Amino acid sequence: MQKILGFIRKACEEYNLIEDGDKLAVGISGGKDSLTLLASLKRYQSFCGKNFELIAIAVDLSGGKNDYSEIEKFCKQLEVELHIIPSNVFEIIFDIRKEKNPCSLCANMRRGLLNSSAKELGCNKVALGHHKDDLIETFLLSLFFEGRLSTFKPKTYLSRVDITVIRPLIYCDEQEIMRVSKDYPILFNPCPADKHTERERAKKLLASLKTFYPDIKEKIFSAIIHPERYNLYDKLNK
Repeated sequence: MQKILGFIRKACEEYNLIEDGDKLAVGISGGKDSLTLLASLKRYQSFCGKNFELIAIAVDLSGGKNDYSEIEKFCKQLEVELHIIPSNVFEIIFDIRKEKNPCSLCANMRRGLLNSSAKELGCNKVALGHHKDDLIETFLLSLFFEGRLSTFKPKTYLSRVDITVIRPLIYCDEQEIMRVSKDYPILFNPCPADKHTERERAKKLLASLKTFYPDIKEKIFSAIIHPERYNLYDKLNK
């Protein structure tokens, strides 16, 4: 946990993620990343020198089929208020629309519900559990499927809902999160597309590249976060 707290401190200081007076909602999927983020931010709150509030929001995509009892206990132990937002996102995507590539629409609907719920609860920021591996995988997916050099940012202001999205785990490796979260009450993912997504393929591709180039992940990550290293084609200066 100390290592993760160090990464969170670094991200918060470099990108000014958390400020005095913030009311911060952590998006809880029930997976290892979001639970680690919640537990870490609760610890970080006690020593960071910033005066901010912390709550948790879980968007239930399954129409009430998920059992959040263990997550509720987890939040109670942390003394963090948990809000469960019911939705029928899975029904819309898989039963009504029968989406063949559901991930993008699902993510947009889930985050829309999360952000609007956070705003209704008086929050000005939403924290997501995306980590270093997610950043790199998103970069690869944007390159392969959109032909763009793009990925998410550590801090993004959404003017439409007046919410700032932050990602305090941006410097954390997934392996470290897995180690810390092994005793957390991980919620079963009922999504029919789980483990059968393009993101999962990107993860496997990265793992295979690592067998030939052991530091490939660090190289890609460093290239992303250091814009001074960019040396791309500029059609204005051929």
